[in-house]
Amino acid sequence: MSDPARPERIDFSAFEAGLRRQPAERETPHHNPAIPSAIASSSRLTEVELTWIEKKLEHWMRFGRIAQDRILTRKTRVVSFRPGAIFAFVRWSANDYGTISSRIDIMRAVATGEPYTTLPFVRPGGEILLHIEGWPKVQQVLAAIDAVETAGVDPCDAAPDHWRHVHNRIAAGLPPRPYTMERHRAWLKRREVEG
Repeated sequence: MSDPARPERIDFSAFEAGLRRQPAERETPHHNPAIPSAIASSSRLTEVELTWIEKKLEHWMRFGRIAQDRILTRKTRVVSFRPGAIFAFVRWSANDYGTISSRIDIMRAVATGEPYTTLPFVRPGGEILLHIEGWPKVQQVLAAIDAVETAGVDPCDAAPDHWRHVHNRIAAGLPPRPYTMERHRAWLKRREVEG
């Protein structure tokens, strides 16, 4: 008895031809054009992939001196930072019921050969100065960044130790101490002395 949905004989000729072609394709090297993506990059810059899908997935920079900016698609771009640059990377995602996750990371871009910590969407990684999760705590960090700007200091130039301090205080449930111009001048002198 034959089933009309099942053919009597299956034609495997196209499959067999594909198998014969595979060894020949492996022998000839493929020269794919350079793909402008964060994965394909081999530069010495630290790259951050930013995605913006309104009310679903939002990755954005709060501050940082961008050395390069490449637009990959309408919703994705890659920004790059020179070694030593400090930047804040905010990641937020939601579904139909509300926020799933929100995070902020303040990082220092590393030079080639320096140790680093990997982080999603950051290539190769960086020195993490602050890592906070949860929207109420992220809001506290954003307020601390605003306070640094109010003091007349660019957050990129603030002492890395201040961002570590903010991380530790918020993680302990305490308010961070304000970053004043006096503290900033002390940091600049320390950096000058350390060379």
